[in-house]
Amino acid sequence: MNIREATHADVPAIARMHVEGWRATYKGIVPDEFIAELTYEMRERQWHRALSEESLDNGVFCYVAEDEPGQIVGFVSGGPERTGDVVYKGELYSIYLLQPYQGQGVGHRLMSVCVDRLLQLGFRSMLVWVITANPTTRFYEALGGQQIGKRQEEIRGTLIDEVAYGWKDITPLKQSQPA
Repeated sequence: MNIREATHADVPAIARMHVEGWRATYKGIVPDEFIAELTYEMRERQWHRALSEESLDNGVFCYVAEDEPGQIVGFVSGGPERTGDVVYKGELYSIYLLQPYQGQGVGHRLMSVCVDRLLQLGFRSMLVWVITANPTTRFYEALGGQQIGKRQEEIRGTLIDEVAYGWKDITPLKQSQPA
């Protein structure tokens, strides 16, 4: 498994994985019309902006995991915390992994790369917001994430519960990652 920094050439694969991840994970959790409106093109535009020079200059990053044939099987993105939290300065924006690669340590490796990059940027703490009904909450709990906040986001008229997991010191998290 190779993990490397994402490029604009990776955007179609990242966007496809992002849309398919939402369709699989959030069906029945977020409104069906929202899921139906997700398009690869929409996500491609978002990911091109995320990988723009301006975003990268502001500390935003994205890494992809490739299998042996060079197919992208996962990605992680992060950067500075986006709401001005006074304790948690870094943020894991998203982490997605194709289902056949889940439970094989690839998610841990992507998380480790995220933590490495946050440390390089000078961030020692991190949080992640996740929809409460998302089964990946167990992943964050297993990594020692503590529930530090709750909020509701409105998606197409439906209030969706979210929870924040936080790590005040991400250094031990990095050290706990499998190779």
